[in-house]
This record gives sequence, C-alpha cells and structure tokens, in this order.
Amino acid sequence: MALISAAEFLEDLSDPLLRVCDVRWALGDPGRGRREYEKGHIPGAIFVDLDSDLSAAPPGVRHPAGGRHPLPEPRDFAARLGTLGVGSGHRVVVYDDSNGTVAARLWWMLDDLGHRDVRLLDGVLAAWKAMGGPLTSESPSHPPARLELAPDWSHVIDRATLAAGIDSVRLLDLRAPERYLGETEPVDRVAGHIPGAVSAPASGNLTTGGRFLAPSDLAERYRSITLDDRPLVVSCGSGVTACHAAVALRVAGLPAPLLYAGSYSDWSAAGMPVESAVDRTKGTA
Repeated sequence: MALISAAEFLEDLSDPLLRVCDVRWALGDPGRGRREYEKGHIPGAIFVDLDSDLSAAPPGVRHPAGGRHPLPEPRDFAARLGTLGVGSGHRVVVYDDSNGTVAARLWWMLDDLGHRDVRLLDGVLAAWKAMGGPLTSESPSHPPARLELAPDWSHVIDRATLAAGIDSVRLLDLRAPERYLGETEPVDRVAGHIPGAVSAPASGNLTTGGRFLAPSDLAERYRSITLDDRPLVVSCGSGVTACHAAVALRVAGLPAPLLYAGSYSDWSAAGMPVESAVDRTKGTA
C-alpha cells in the first residue's frame, strides 16, 4: 500500500520499527521546511531535506544539466538515510505540508529502490493536525542503521531517451496549469512546457480536503489522460512533484510510470524546444 491514514498512523506511532520522515520544503524558500520542523513536528519524525538528502546537488549549487534536483546515486542515498536512522527493517512513513508533493519524492525513491514498506501520510500534516495528533519540537536520536537498496534506479528516463522517443510515450506535466501554459515561471529560465506534454496537475489527484481520491476515481482520471497503451512518463519542474503521480497510480492499481527526473528544469536549461500556450509558438530555451 502507498498510503496510510492519520488514524492508522496514530495507532502505530509507538512501533519501534517505525521511522517517520518530515520532508517539508518550499519553492523559493528552501530553509522553511527545517524551520517549521523545529517549531513542531510529529513525534519521532526526522527531518529529511530535499536539497541535501534527496538530491545529488548540495544546497545552493545550480546544475544546468540534470535539473535542479538531480537524483543522487542510490548508494549515496542509502548511506544518507542510514545515517539518519532509516534501515531496511524499518517501516517508513513520509509527510510534508504541501499535499504530499514533496514527500512523494522520498516515497518514490525508497519504493523504486525496493524498500519493502514505505507509505505517504494521506492528507499529510493537515490531516494529522485535524485529528488532534500531537506535535513536538524534540528531535529523535536514532542510531545509524543499515539500509540496503537496489544499486540502480529502475523507473527513470533521461532527456536524450525522452527526446528520441517523445512520440512513443505519453508525457504528463504535473506542474500547476499556469506554469504549463507559460503564463508564469518562477524558477526556470524560460516559461512553457515540453512539446507533446499533457497537463495533469498534481492537485487533480486529491479531494478538496487534500486526501487522495478513491482508487477507482484515480484510475478513471489517469485512463482519461493516457488514452492509449504508450508508456507513461511523468515530469514537473525538477522531478519532485512528478512523484505524486507515481503514488496516485499505485493507489489506482495502474502500472508504475517512468520518472523524467530532470523534468522541465533539465529540458529547458539544455536549450531543448519548448512550447507555450501564451504565444502559441515553438522556440528554444
């Protein structure tokens, strides 16, 4: 299972084999997640930073190739989480305060590399608070653990492979519609989307209350988007929000997609063609 409800999670909170990961992060203010974690987090949660723990790039370093959040080497990722106390025998629950769009990255990384039990808190921190779940400012002190994962990413596609076979896949863009359309672009050098990409905002995976739709509703959504049997590739700005679709597809009981980890930040920085609904023309970044 990909999800865990707040009620079920509360019952399991005292399990010594449970590891809880707080993956809060904000576009434009990367330090906000840690600040919010220090103010209050779910008891036992460790802070996992998107920039330093879940990406190959150290904080503040711009990578023109590979996107803003390139995937780390699996061995480096396993070593880092092991240092934080996450081991192969642990049950892992991840959450954020962004409807799961950041925590899904950690869920996908562990799942893709074969960890046996990782779940995303459905409704994330908002659901926990709404249920009256406790918060603490105390950080846990877990001993280092051995985390054994696969040596390579499996469900990934790079820019060159995607560009060469763009017509043979169904590419989804999980960013907000205004970024897909090119009406605004707060981070990358040029606005728009990868030609051929279909807009499928991550918000469409959720109810108005911020929880994932029912499996049947998610299956209907993705079948209406994909239309045919071409392999599904998911993308976003930098390979983070795209993982939200991987969670949704697992809940729906549909095949896992390929992740374009570099996503639009990698594509546009490399000078590849982009398309914008604003000017209805194709150009280069």
